[in-house]
Amino acid sequence: MNYLIVVAHPDDEVLGAGALMYAKSRKGDQVDVCILSGGAEVRHLRPGDSELEADIAGSAGVLGVHSLVKGDFPNIQLNTVPHLKLVQFIEQSIVRCQPDVVITHHPSDTNNDHLHTSLACQAAIRLFQRRPEVRPLRELWYMEVPSATEWSVNQSMQGFTPNTFVEVGEAGVEAKIRALSQYRDVMRPYPHPRSPETIRGLAACRGSQAGLCYAEAFQCVFRREPEDC
Repeated sequence: MNYLIVVAHPDDEVLGAGALMYAKSRKGDQVDVCILSGGAEVRHLRPGDSELEADIAGSAGVLGVHSLVKGDFPNIQLNTVPHLKLVQFIEQSIVRCQPDVVITHHPSDTNNDHLHTSLACQAAIRLFQRRPEVRPLRELWYMEVPSATEWSVNQSMQGFTPNTFVEVGEAGVEAKIRALSQYRDVMRPYPHPRSPETIRGLAACRGSQAGLCYAEAFQCVFRREPEDC
């Protein structure tokens, strides 16, 4: 199976699916990452360009990422980018990576960039219907990003409702924390959502919901199971 994680900013991929990425790559599955705002220009305590590049690469190395696609769209300004440009960039990643499963942000996330990434991804996954050479998508999942998804203060939109639980084990959780720690000044002390204690606790909670030994939770919103005709 090929997995493509499409996110707005560096570190979102780890927060939302880091343990899954580690578990799947260890099994031999292909895991690719597409980051729309690869420069994260206005991030608080942002390191220099070369340091950020090293952080991204170091985190990807911990998780066994096959390839990284980084855009240069403006940070916290994706609402100013024409929707079509975001869609086409994601489509290029889909053509390149040929995923079976695409994982992206939930549209009710408080972060506005997450919303626009999700909307663009929803459009891009239909590419296989227009391009027969593109590998048909099997599933689209939304992920939860601690410090963004749980807020869900827009009551006009349904919040994150997990229905897909992936067992990652203690090793997966610890790899997620190591990968997140590669990003300078991203981790926070407990009780912040990006603290090691909270990340471990969320994985334990999601695992217990499904009778699993630690898990990451997702919301599958599209699934197709083709039969040989």
